[in-house]
Amino acid sequence: MLNLRAIDLNLLPVFEAAYEEGSLSGAARRLSLTQPAVSHALARLRATFGDELFVRQSRGMRPTPAADALYGRVREALAIVRGAIDESRGFDPATSRRRFTVAIPHPLGPLLAVRLMESLASVAPGVEVVFSTRSRPLDLDKDLAAGRFDLALDWLAPRAGSLTADPVFTEGIAAMVRSGHPALAGGKRRPPVVGWPLVRLRPRTDWSALPVGGVKEWLALGLRVGLEVSEMLEVLAVASRSDMVGIVPTSLASIARRDFGLEAVPGLPASPSIPVWMVYREARRAEPSHAFLRERLAAAVRDFVAGAQPPTRAGKGRMPVSKVRTARAKSSGLEP
Repeated sequence: MLNLRAIDLNLLPVFEAAYEEGSLSGAARRLSLTQPAVSHALARLRATFGDELFVRQSRGMRPTPAADALYGRVREALAIVRGAIDESRGFDPATSRRRFTVAIPHPLGPLLAVRLMESLASVAPGVEVVFSTRSRPLDLDKDLAAGRFDLALDWLAPRAGSLTADPVFTEGIAAMVRSGHPALAGGKRRPPVVGWPLVRLRPRTDWSALPVGGVKEWLALGLRVGLEVSEMLEVLAVASRSDMVGIVPTSLASIARRDFGLEAVPGLPASPSIPVWMVYREARRAEPSHAFLRERLAAAVRDFVAGAQPPTRAGKGRMPVSKVRTARAKSSGLEP
């Protein structure tokens, strides 16, 4: 076993910064060090761990498999130390220098990130929040459990037993088309979207585990998928420039109307009710700094959603993962 006395623990924040920034210059800037100082620290880390850790490439550095394996544990250990220091002093948002990482793979991710940063600017100017708004990575549960993310907001409840899911709001879906689309004319006996191809987000692997209510009526429509895309912006752009029907989260419906000229198709069944969860490690629930982050994110979400749709909440309190009920939703063309 490696003797901790032989390791300069001050090198670990350098490893963390280099991994997250992906470049010497980025790590140096974050740590207020010179690039030669960061390079020297990485050389000492390579000698300590017996691995290159980072490989230079045309742009920045690429972590080795050994660095990937180390990162989660190193970051979690540093978070524990930073948290312990913060909590021992009493968490004060106004003076804290905490750094959080938040995953928001929900289509609202970029907009919610801006809202949260704006809300923190005045009350916690030193708190840094790094966001990942890409589509849900398959290893999100593992990343949360390993400490790579402090928090996630998503409509897929976690499966890992160490994680907790708090309901934040209830999402829905809407079928939206361009102004003047024939589906808006009405007067037909069958639902107006039947026969028109849909454009939707590409379904995620674990969609079948999503807790969904009121989905049977939508399944019965027999909707036909014409195009699957990777980003919600593409759904809105395609629907606004074609006769395809866009499947859009109701929380984005007002933006779809205002910025893309889309209109909701009438005469459809009531939207399925999709709970959106705030997911985090149960062990962190009592941390004042983490509770502050959860409270701020929940408030940002509710403020945004309140302006986009009638305010509906998924319920109060906390729901352990073991009690999250799931229902299978067959591939039907309605995934938002």
